Amino acid sequence: MNHLTQKQKVTVMIALMAAMFFAAINQTLVSTAMPRIVAMLGGMEYYSWVITVFMLMSTISTVLVGKLSDIYGRKPFLLGGIVIFMIGSFLTGLSADIYQMIIYRAIQGVGAGVLMSTTVTAVGDLFAPRERAKWTGIMMAIFGFSSILGPTLGGVMIDHMDWKWLFWSFLPLGIVAFVMIWRMFPKTPRVTTESIDYWGSLVLSASIVSLLLGFSWGGNKYAWGSAQIVGLMSAAVIGIIILIFIERKAKSPVLPLSLFKNSIVTISFVVGFLMNAGMMGAMIYLPFFVQGVEGLTPTQSGFVNIPMSLTMIILSTLVGRWISKSGKYKRFGLIGMVVMIGSMIMLANMHSVAMAVASMAVFGIGLGLSMSVFTLTVQNALPPNQLGVATATSTLFRNLGGTIGIAIFGSVMNSVMTRNLDKAMGSGSGVDLSQADPETAAQLTQLMDPRTLMNQPLLEQLHAKLPEQVQPLFTQMIDMLHSVLNDSLSTVFLLGATLVAVGLVLTFFLKEIPLRTSNDKQPSSSEDALDNKQKLQSVDVH
Repeated sequence: MNHLTQKQKVTVMIALMAAMFFAAINQTLVSTAMPRIVAMLGGMEYYSWVITVFMLMSTISTVLVGKLSDIYGRKPFLLGGIVIFMIGSFLTGLSADIYQMIIYRAIQGVGAGVLMSTTVTAVGDLFAPRERAKWTGIMMAIFGFSSILGPTLGGVMIDHMDWKWLFWSFLPLGIVAFVMIWRMFPKTPRVTTESIDYWGSLVLSASIVSLLLGFSWGGNKYAWGSAQIVGLMSAAVIGIIILIFIERKAKSPVLPLSLFKNSIVTISFVVGFLMNAGMMGAMIYLPFFVQGVEGLTPTQSGFVNIPMSLTMIILSTLVGRWISKSGKYKRFGLIGMVVMIGSMIMLANMHSVAMAVASMAVFGIGLGLSMSVFTLTVQNALPPNQLGVATATSTLFRNLGGTIGIAIFGSVMNSVMTRNLDKAMGSGSGVDLSQADPETAAQLTQLMDPRTLMNQPLLEQLHAKLPEQVQPLFTQMIDMLHSVLNDSLSTVFLLGATLVAVGLVLTFFLKEIPLRTSNDKQPSSSEDALDNKQKLQSVDVH
C-alpha cells in the first residue's frame, strides 16, 4: 500500500479505528451484564460455555485468518469479520435459551477473531514499522477507551433496558465501519503462488481446542488428573507433533516453522505469553479483593479498573509517538515490565481500596509502556509477506497465555485458600461453631468458604436472620474468611509478578534491530542476515 498518500492512509486508519471500536465495545459492553443475562435465560451451569466458546472460536479464527489474509489480502477479511460479528450479535440478541446463546456466541467469536487480528495486521500494511508504532499506540488507546465505556454502559443498559439491546445497540456502528472499509480500504491482488494449508489448519484448530478446553476445565469442571483432562492434554500434544510434520512439508504452511528460527520472534512470542498470563492474574482476581475483602459492589468494583484503563490509554499513545520518533523500542518493553512487576507487588500487599486503585493505575502505566512493543518487534523482524501470519501467531500466544494463566492462577488460588483456611481453623483464631444450635451451625459451615464473600447480599440477609447471640460468631467467621482470602490473593499476585519477571529476563536477550522506515525492505528471516544488517548500519544491540 505504499502507493497511497499520507492523507489516504490516515483516511483508511479512521475506517480501521471504527472497525476496532465496533468489535471492542461490543465485547466489553456485555462483560458486566452477561451473568444476569444468563440467569434470565436459565442454565447458569452452562455459563462458562458462553465465555469459553467465544474464546475458542476467536482464537482459532485469529490464527487461521493470518495466513489467509497474506494470500487474499486484508480487505475481504475485514469486511467478512464485520458481517460475521454483526450476524452473531444480532442472533445472540434473539436467543431464547442458553443453548442458542452458546451457538450464536460462537459465531460472534469467529467474527471477533477475524476482525481484531486483521485490523492490527492492516496497520502494518499501511505503515512501515517506524511510523507504525504511533498508530499501534492509538489503536491500543481505542481498545482501552472501550474498556472504560463498555462495562459502565453495559451495567446501566442491563438495569434499564431489555438485555437484547446490549447486542443490538452498536450494530449501526458496524454498518458504518463496513461502508468505510469497503470504500476506503484498497484492494490487493491475490498471491497466486500461495496455496491453502488445509491439513495444517485442521490439525492446528483441533490442537488449540484441546489445549484451551483442557486448561479451561482443569481444576474446575474436572480434576487435573481426570481422564477427561489427561485426554485433552494428550490430544493437544499429539496434535502439535503431527502439526510439525505437516508444516515441514507444506508448500504454504498456516504456521511456518521458520518463524521460530528467528530468536527475536520466538522471544517476543514467549514474552507476550508470559505478560498476558500475568496481566490476567491481576485483572481477574482484583475483584476478589475489592468485593470479597473490602465489600464493594460489582459496579463499584468496575470503577476501580478505570484508572488502569486511563493510564494505559495515555501511555500507549505517548509510547507510540516516542518509538516513532526515536526508533528505539526495547527500553519501553523493559521499563513497562518493571512497572508491571512493581504494581503486582503493590497488589500483593494492598490493604485498602485506595491502594487497589493506585496499584491498578501503576499497572496501566506498565501495560501502556510495553504491551504493543512485542507485536512491533515481530512485525519488524519479518518480511512484509509474512505480516499476517506473524501478527496472528503473536496474538495466538497472547491468548494462550491469558487462558492458561487464568487456569494456573485458579488452581493456585484454590489450593492456597484451602491450606490457609485449614490453618486458620486449626489455630486459635478458628471459629467455634459449638456455640450455635445445630441448624445455625450447619448454615455457617456451608458458608465456610472465602468465595462466599463475593455474595454480599446473601451474607447480609443471613446476618439479619441469625439470633442475636450468634451474630458475634458470624462476624468472627467473616473476619477469618477476609484474612484467608486476602492472604491467598497475595500469593496469586506474587505468582503473576514472577511470570512477568521471567518475561523481563527474556527481554534482555531480545535483539533490538532498527525499525524499518519502509515496507519495501524485506528483512531476512535468518539471524545472520539480521546481524550483518546491524553491523552495516552500526547500530548498537541492546
